[in-house]
Amino acid sequence: MTDVYVSLGTNLGDRAAQLGRALRALDALPATCLAALSPIFETDPVGPPPQEAYLNAVAQLRTELEPRALLDGMLAIEREAGRTRCGVRNAARTLDLDVLLYGARVIDLPGLRVPHPRMAERPFVLEPLAALAPELRHPELGATIESLAARVRDPRAVRRWSGALG
Repeated sequence: MTDVYVSLGTNLGDRAAQLGRALRALDALPATCLAALSPIFETDPVGPPPQEAYLNAVAQLRTELEPRALLDGMLAIEREAGRTRCGVRNAARTLDLDVLLYGARVIDLPGLRVPHPRMAERPFVLEPLAALAPELRHPELGATIESLAARVRDPRAVRRWSGALG
């Protein structure tokens, strides 16, 4: 089993229900189980306006799936949630799932780069990941997740959310 960290984000529709369904679907993937979940954060959108705030979290999965098979399962979950890819980067979305870390592996395949190439710049990814696994090390940068999060921390833009998942 490999520990994999997956980011989850949504800012369209019933955000809490979207996250809840996504977590159940991730846990139901073959040879995969949900091991832990970060706190949920409400975050300011970074894409083109107008957009509502996002709910973001990071799930720790334990899986026997190879990276491509896991990605394929995650893309199917996104499609089931109504995700459409309009070609506009950072557009509003019903659900966004990204593989952040796949064990300590560095992966460069068409459509899949791990560690996620922009995770070290994204407070909405690093805050939940640091809350879940602060001492985890980025396999390319060598820095702990907490130290990466401290570099980009913005409490006004990334806030702990106190609601319940659907």
